[in-house]
Amino acid sequence: MSSVRPSGNEGDLPVEPAHFTLAESGEFEPTRFAQSHWGDDHLNGPAVVGLAAQVLELSCGSPDFMPTRLTVDLFRAARGVPTAVTVRVVRDGRRIRSADCDVAQDGRLVARATLLQYRRSAAPPGRLWSAPTAFPFPPSLDDGALTAVGSDAADWSRSPGEHQNDSRKRFCNNAINVVEGEAISQFVRAVMVAEATSLVTNLGTHGVGYINGDLTVGLARLPIGEWIGVQGDSHWAADGVAVGTATLFDRSGAFGSCMTTAVSNPAAQIDFANDPFPLRIA
Repeated sequence: MSSVRPSGNEGDLPVEPAHFTLAESGEFEPTRFAQSHWGDDHLNGPAVVGLAAQVLELSCGSPDFMPTRLTVDLFRAARGVPTAVTVRVVRDGRRIRSADCDVAQDGRLVARATLLQYRRSAAPPGRLWSAPTAFPFPPSLDDGALTAVGSDAADWSRSPGEHQNDSRKRFCNNAINVVEGEAISQFVRAVMVAEATSLVTNLGTHGVGYINGDLTVGLARLPIGEWIGVQGDSHWAADGVAVGTATLFDRSGAFGSCMTTAVSNPAAQIDFANDPFPLRIA
């Protein structure tokens, strides 16, 4: 999930917010910005998916190819310990490239990501149907805050606690760096904001009680600008299993789709309305 909960002394936080620092060992050390609401020693979703996306792009990216789909399986809770990543190229073809990334801690896999890239080319002829959709960005995004949460039943605010209702949700974010001192790309920025699909689809009247075990992001193009929005499209649930979909937006319009699957987690239900550590950065 996309919430981040700093703890301890604010003066100890990095000057430039980032989820990780790079250690001499080559592993990535989580910072306080990577902490999650799910537990005191849990890492948040944007940190994990952002790390996988950045490593895959740096290892396998090319200006000639569009990073079109990233799927990340989050099958074990990532903790606040040194994190290692390994990349494998699965296919390096003329039109399609595919690569996998393992994210491991203490010798155990916590996540696995697959990046699919297509060679950029001209579009085929003809017109296609697309759903009419829009994203009402907040009126002010330059007050120093990096997130905003909205819903059909309430105005934009900084806290999800004001949107614990059963209406459509949206989230707007200027994502922080994955690794301290390394600027994120527009691809990585989109992936980290897309992880809020879990927030905008699973936030209800009592907070968030579903924890997502994956994220799939599909991009038709890279976003423009620093601020990206994600808006819930659907949420289906039965027998403690939920599926949520959302659309990604920049100021130019929609540019991608997201999906998460999630499992019921009522023992760790996140009630933002009564959380002493409100959403700060994601």
